Amino acid sequence: MADLAALEAFLAGCPRCKLSKARTHIVFGQGNPRAELMFVGEAPGRDEDEQGLPFVGRAGQLLTKIIAAMGKKREDVYIANVLKCRPPNNRNPEPDEVASCLPFLQEQIRLISPRVLVTLGTFAAQAVLGTDDSIGRLRGRWQSAHGVRIMPTFHPAFLLRSPERKKDVWEDMKKVRDYLAGAP
Repeated sequence: MADLAALEAFLAGCPRCKLSKARTHIVFGQGNPRAELMFVGEAPGRDEDEQGLPFVGRAGQLLTKIIAAMGKKREDVYIANVLKCRPPNNRNPEPDEVASCLPFLQEQIRLISPRVLVTLGTFAAQAVLGTDDSIGRLRGRWQSAHGVRIMPTFHPAFLLRSPERKKDVWEDMKKVRDYLAGAP
């Protein structure tokens, strides 16, 4: 999709925030530009910064399994992050960094125009929904923003630390899968 490519090219040398000084690569996003399902995480980690691709580390491997369990392939969906550059030591995104990147994510959402967007973790849910509610409060309940149905759920990195919560994410993903399949 030409507009998505133009947006990525525009971001190529982005100096909008302090994260630009330490990154190896901008991690724009990856997947089907016409995807009906989009996943948004918070920020790239070390592996993502090195490769310039979203969700390629351990959390990404788990996300790929979640996508497969839904009956889809990574190539079928679109995956992005709120931040396009890695915060040092994988620290939490800071408000000014989110503010710098959020317009680009909003434009990605507009261009891809998914039927469903799954936010992964607190920062993605808060940024996309414009709320300060916790992921524990938002998780598993349909929301709406940017003309898209939103399903907030836990981040795969959290699931690696708390595997007992995988069942919660699977319940959320079944709702998404059923909605996309046209089930009530």
